[in-house]
Amino acid sequence: MAGRSGSHDLLVSHEFFILVLVVVTALGFDFTNGFHDTANAMATSIATKALKPRTAVALAGILNLVGAFLSVEVALTVTNAVVKIQDKTGAPKAELLSDGGGALLLIVLAGLVGGIIWNLFTWLLGLPSSSSHALFGGLIGATVAGLGWAGVNWNGDGSKLDGVVGKVLLPALLSPVIAGVVAAFGTWVIYRITLGVAQRFTDQGFRWGQIGSASLVSLAHGTNDAQKTMGVITLALIAAGDWTDTGAVPLWVKVACALAIALGTYVGGWRIIRTLGKGIVEITPQQGMAAQSASAAVILASSHLGFALSTTHVATGSIVGAGIGQPRAVVRWKVAGRMIGAWLITVPAAGVVGALMWWLGHLVGGAGGALLIFVVLLAASAAMYLHSRRRPVSEHNVNEDWEPVAPVSVSG
Repeated sequence: MAGRSGSHDLLVSHEFFILVLVVVTALGFDFTNGFHDTANAMATSIATKALKPRTAVALAGILNLVGAFLSVEVALTVTNAVVKIQDKTGAPKAELLSDGGGALLLIVLAGLVGGIIWNLFTWLLGLPSSSSHALFGGLIGATVAGLGWAGVNWNGDGSKLDGVVGKVLLPALLSPVIAGVVAAFGTWVIYRITLGVAQRFTDQGFRWGQIGSASLVSLAHGTNDAQKTMGVITLALIAAGDWTDTGAVPLWVKVACALAIALGTYVGGWRIIRTLGKGIVEITPQQGMAAQSASAAVILASSHLGFALSTTHVATGSIVGAGIGQPRAVVRWKVAGRMIGAWLITVPAAGVVGALMWWLGHLVGGAGGALLIFVVLLAASAAMYLHSRRRPVSEHNVNEDWEPVAPVSVSG
């Protein structure tokens, strides 16, 4: 009996260690989500000089913090709509929890690592890819590796579009199109209304308007993106047997995730801010306000419905739409094409990394396998950060011209 008790205590300690690694890694993902997605709210305000760079990211951080407490619908989508953790009664599946939840915890940890590595890689390239899809891709890849294709909740209970298809993939396709159309129409209307008004008056007025619309996007971002990490941690707590309510999120999880994404936002993902603010369109205050207003409307509506959409897709679609809505604007379609390419491969790329991480952890097994995955994450993160220092982008050069004008040669 003493031997059994000792084995049980050892198993519990190993599970607790893995759970701690999952929570720490999830908050790390939340941090990367913050600095990866700061551009969604503030890139256009920084580009038009409506806000100073450091002021913009500070404001975004505060409002992300507030927004994280406004809703839990997206968090519940992440908890329930990716991995099949429930049986027909709504209780966690016994086979997933038979080893104390270790199998599910390893899947969650591997999925998070897949999401973080893809986030950092695209940040290094200055590509505004989706943090949300990186997370879902990592989780899907790790789930398929650990439980098979049937372990993924592709379409809910089959009676409606739910699960990964209805809550993740369809919003990914529709949200940038909707946001782009709204922004294009809004830009066209703004220019029609202000026709004949002196530009110095319209620019100044719309810069003030941008501050309000950018604030609304930051608030909306908090209601959507911070909750994704809340859902992941809640999923891990269910696996460990420390939480049983699949319809709620613990308060400490809300607070921790809100603080992590706010801190990440304040750090500022300057590389991506530069790409969105300067790389697609040389944006005007009018276009910036239209793009931000469209983004906020789409994100808030989706958060209310529990759609875990990509705020990056929405913001990029809005900026492209604002460019199209102003006939004289030049849209850099080559840059936009690179972004779309990154969007298309985000889920499978993060999924491959998540699957590899699960395989690596499963090969070693137990707490040792989880620790190995965590060490790989630290090593990869350090390598990408050091590489980024070769060509740094900061608040001081974020607004430099995207394509410097070539000097004119004088002959003769």
